[in-house]
Amino acid sequence: MSGAEAPAARTAAVALVVTLAIQVFTSLAATATSVLAPEIARDVGVAPRLVGVFVGLVYAGSMAASLVSGWFIERFGAIRVSQVCVLLCAAGTAAMPAIASAGTAFVTLLAIAPLVIGLGYGPITPASSQILARTAPPGRMALTFSIKQTGVPAGAALAGAVLPGVALALDWRAAFVAIAVTGAVIAVLAQRARATLDADRQPARTLSLAGIFAPLKLVFATPALIELSLVAFFYAATQVCLMSFLVVYLTETLGFSLVAAGLALTVANLGGIVGRIAWGGVADHFIEPRGLLGALGIVAAACAYATASFSAEWPTVAQVAICGLFGATAIGWNGVQLAEVARHSPRGQAGAVTGASSFVTFAGVVIGPPAFALIATVSGSYRVGFVAFGTASLLCGTAILLRAR
Repeated sequence: MSGAEAPAARTAAVALVVTLAIQVFTSLAATATSVLAPEIARDVGVAPRLVGVFVGLVYAGSMAASLVSGWFIERFGAIRVSQVCVLLCAAGTAAMPAIASAGTAFVTLLAIAPLVIGLGYGPITPASSQILARTAPPGRMALTFSIKQTGVPAGAALAGAVLPGVALALDWRAAFVAIAVTGAVIAVLAQRARATLDADRQPARTLSLAGIFAPLKLVFATPALIELSLVAFFYAATQVCLMSFLVVYLTETLGFSLVAAGLALTVANLGGIVGRIAWGGVADHFIEPRGLLGALGIVAAACAYATASFSAEWPTVAQVAICGLFGATAIGWNGVQLAEVARHSPRGQAGAVTGASSFVTFAGVVIGPPAFALIATVSGSYRVGFVAFGTASLLCGTAILLRAR
């Protein structure tokens, strides 16, 4: 490695480590309520399926925040925006124990915490895209984005593996407080990287309504970007329903213990981690990214159908294996899609364009969990929800695969 290449490689490594750590934490904060839903519901006296509404509110906040994030990222820098977002997620999780003590007002006040978490969660991906589009080696773009995006399933896997044990040993409130403290520490540590990674910020940039919506207009005016955004709309809905309802489905329908169901979620998210890294490498070197995205949607649909058919006759090993493959596909697609969005973005605007594309993505996430909860309520079965969203992934995956060919 030459003398000129060494600093660039160090910067790329620092950028990846920092953005990955921030992504893990914000995913942990956003997933915590889904994992602890059975305990919270038992303590407070609400239906566990209300987690769908909670998750919908998280991503409603994310949807709004991602749209306006471009200006803040360019004005203050991606690291500064990420620090603020981490603190918002920490504040939202810290509020959960206080809100739960409100008694009968819990359901009304429950809208506060997820919206705050969502405002923190939404700009994280656009901010990291702004950094990685500038620092990642061009020949490893999809792999770099995919490694960073492993932070989403890694955070959820951490939630599934650790939080049930903390909740049973201490209390679910203690788990939320621990998450909030962790966020404060991460925000402080990220400051060390700001001088290097926020070097491209534009302090003189002014805010305007037209400037906020300009990236969204660019997305809808670019066929490749709108196709990638619509794929993310459907795939993200399936992904978040898997992450939000797997624990509740396994505990209520199949009689799993909270710890066992949490470990199944962990396996699904570990599958997502492996998938994101693997698919990033495949997209960089072997298969055209759009064709790969189509194939992933089709396999995710098959896994959704299999999950819906779980019963006492299924061996536990087979159920866990399906959860892992479901995660590898329904969660593993995201890094490939984001790298493609960055590739089709004008130079220096990857953060803003990713934010606009994420606005469409989060729309699917906002609609997905409440729709899943409604389907489960009307049909009386979580199985029907998995079939419905698996079918959406199947149709979307088939369509993009045919277009890619």
